[in-house]
Amino acid sequence: MVPYIQGFSHPDDDPHLSGDDLAQKVLRYIRYVALVDTSELSVFALDRMVVLTGYVSCEAERGCIEDAAASVIGVHLVENRVEVRVKPN
Repeated sequence: MVPYIQGFSHPDDDPHLSGDDLAQKVLRYIRYVALVDTSELSVFALDRMVVLTGYVSCEAERGCIEDAAASVIGVHLVENRVEVRVKPN
């Protein structure tokens, strides 16, 4: 007899998300894994292409959010328009 294994599924796991649903998923994922201030970041999705806009404080953060967005299930293309803006002390 094979034991029953209960799986976990979340609506965000759907690889067919697009538009606003995909954009929200990407922004949540960036907040979760990138540890970057996303207060000046916007995500727009058209079908499965994601456009990142806004500002971050350094080039490393810019690359980190792009990598995070690209790793989201359902994203096929990332256009990174985020600019680096150094905040004054």
